[in-house]
Amino acid sequence: MAIEIPKTRYSGKVKEIKLGKGEKAVTVGGENSYPFYLFEGTMPHHPRIAMEVPDCAPEEWPKAAIEPFHDVKNDPVAWAKKCIHTYGAEMICLQLTSTDPNGLNRGADEAAALVKKVADAVDVPIIVWGTANHEKDTQVLTKVCEVCQDKRLIIGPVEEKDYKKIGAAAIAYKHTVVASSPIDINLAKQLNILLGNLGVADDMILMDPTVSGIGYGLEYCYSVMERMRMAGLTQQDEKLQYPIICNLSKEVWKSKEVAQPDNESNMGNAKNRGILMEAMSAVTLLMAGGDIIIMRHPEAIKLTKEMIVDLAS
Repeated sequence: MAIEIPKTRYSGKVKEIKLGKGEKAVTVGGENSYPFYLFEGTMPHHPRIAMEVPDCAPEEWPKAAIEPFHDVKNDPVAWAKKCIHTYGAEMICLQLTSTDPNGLNRGADEAAALVKKVADAVDVPIIVWGTANHEKDTQVLTKVCEVCQDKRLIIGPVEEKDYKKIGAAAIAYKHTVVASSPIDINLAKQLNILLGNLGVADDMILMDPTVSGIGYGLEYCYSVMERMRMAGLTQQDEKLQYPIICNLSKEVWKSKEVAQPDNESNMGNAKNRGILMEAMSAVTLLMAGGDIIIMRHPEAIKLTKEMIVDLAS
């Protein structure tokens, strides 16, 4: 007698969102089952990986992380082009590190001009990521929205303390927002409700639950993301049905484990260690429901893409 395997019934669906514009625009979301549960539902769009590009030379990066980009580290435009033409990047995440008030503290006009320059030079979707300093991000990201009004950017992080001004600018200039909350399902839902009340359309919101890498609370991140997907897919919670973006790379590569050199650690080759930590963290977040993962090292990205193909086949 044939055995019928029990299957979960899903009443919800992750919203489909188109990012960018033109031939290189990408669509994320649309799945109507748990991540890669293709025996129970469909996943019309595979998760995407955005390659990280800092807006200034990253002096604090470990040697293994900067090595593939040593020739372009002082030029964000050249860096973005290399990510696309050499490493096949489908999306770019421009990290506005230089605007941090505790760092170079570059102004909004200068930052917006740089974003416009990068956006003019590439044709893939661009994520623009601030520093999570509410006052400075409000100045910088609203200016970026204005200067790049025809570019269809993805703007983040947008948090509860700055969502009104940044959200309003995104609405006015037609950009997607990244709703960022501190790894809490209720706070994530609340921010999505606030953005909706402000007037941000459902197809212009991504969720950022704030993630970490292996060894730094990844299990808790997984649990919260899993609950988001359960609520959206099986409990018809429409405010938790948005695609999830994970700003992973900086969390992995700032950890002490990837910075320890070979001769000071019993954990093997430092380069391989960093690559594997990033790839393993990325795959874990994909299994938790991530639709976009921001990553750094080309070899870690290659491993993660191979895993996506295997899981989705």
